[in-house]
Amino acid sequence: MVHDWVLYIAAFSTAFAVSNVMTPVAKKISLKFGAIDMPKKRGMHNKPMPRMGGLAIIAGFMFTVLLLYNFVEYSDVRKLIGFFIGSMVIAVLGMVDDVKNLPAKFKFVVQIIAAIIPVIFGIRIHVVMWPVTYALLKLSVPITIIWIVGLTNAVNLIDGLDGLAAGVSSIAAICVMVLCILTGDETAVVLTAALAGSCLGFLPRNFNPAEIFMGDTGATYLGYTLAVTSILGVFKGYAMLALMVSVLSIGLPIFDTLFAMTRRAAKHQPIMQADRGHLHHKLIDKGFTQRQAVMILYGISVLCGLVAIFIALKDAKTLVVFMFAVIVLGLLVYFVNHRLRGKNE
Repeated sequence: MVHDWVLYIAAFSTAFAVSNVMTPVAKKISLKFGAIDMPKKRGMHNKPMPRMGGLAIIAGFMFTVLLLYNFVEYSDVRKLIGFFIGSMVIAVLGMVDDVKNLPAKFKFVVQIIAAIIPVIFGIRIHVVMWPVTYALLKLSVPITIIWIVGLTNAVNLIDGLDGLAAGVSSIAAICVMVLCILTGDETAVVLTAALAGSCLGFLPRNFNPAEIFMGDTGATYLGYTLAVTSILGVFKGYAMLALMVSVLSIGLPIFDTLFAMTRRAAKHQPIMQADRGHLHHKLIDKGFTQRQAVMILYGISVLCGLVAIFIALKDAKTLVVFMFAVIVLGLLVYFVNHRLRGKNE
C-alpha cells in the first residue's frame, strides 16, 4: 500500500491546532458548569482545578476526522459510524460525570453499552491462535467488549499526575499509528494520528503545573478511542502476535490497571475503589517530583511501544540488543542517582 504521508501529517497537525486552541474554551466551559476537581487526600493538587479539558481533545479529534473525511479511503464506513456513536456515548458520560460525580456502577454499565455499539457495527477482535482458534472466534464479542471497557478505564486510572494521561496516550497513539502503517490500514492511521495530535495539543496547559485537567471526559474518551483503533488496525494485521503487540503498544495503563486490580483483590477491597497504590503514586512517595515521575512513566511507555514495534517487525536480533541496552542504561542511571543521593545526604 502507498501511504499518503501528507494526509497523516495534516491529520496530526490539524488535531494539534484545534485541541490547543480549544483548551482555554474547555476551561471556561468547565468553570461555567461547575466541573471542578476539588483537592483530595490522595490527590496531587491543593487548589480547585477545572476538569473538563477533555472537550478540547474530543473537539480536535472529531473536527479533524470529519474534515478529512473526503480525503481518506475509509475501509469500512459502517464500522466508523459505530465507533463515532459509541465514542459520543463515552464523551457524554464523561462530561456528566465531571459535573455530577456519577456512581461507579452506573458508569460501568454505560461503558459496557458504549462498547457493545461498535461490536454491533462489526468491530470485533478475531484472535487467531492455534489450536483454540474456533473457541476464540466464538468468544470474539465478549473479548472485544472486555478490551474496550478495560482500556477505557485503564487510561482513566493513570490520570493522576499533571500531563500523565495526555502524554502516555499520545505515545500509545503514535505507537499504534506506526503499527497501523505497517498493516496498511489508512483509516486507523488517520484516527491515531488525529488522536496523538489532540493529546499533544492539550498537553502544554495540562503539564505540571497544570491549569486544567482532562477529567473523565478526556481520559475515558482516550481509552475508548485507543481500544477501538487498535482493533481496526492492529488486531486485524498480526494474527497470533496481535494480542501481545496491542497490549505492549498501550502497555503502561494496561499493566498499571492489572496491578491495581490484583492489589485490591489481595486486600479484599472493591476492584473499582480508588487508592494511592498506582505506579505514579509510588514514584511520588519515593521522593520524585511530579515532572520527574511523569517523565519516567513517559519513558516506560516509549519502551513498551518500541518493543511492540520490534515484535511486529519480527526483528528479534534488534529487540534483544535494544532490551540489553535499556537494561544497562537503566542500571547505570539507578547507580548514578543512588550515588548522588548518598552524597547529598
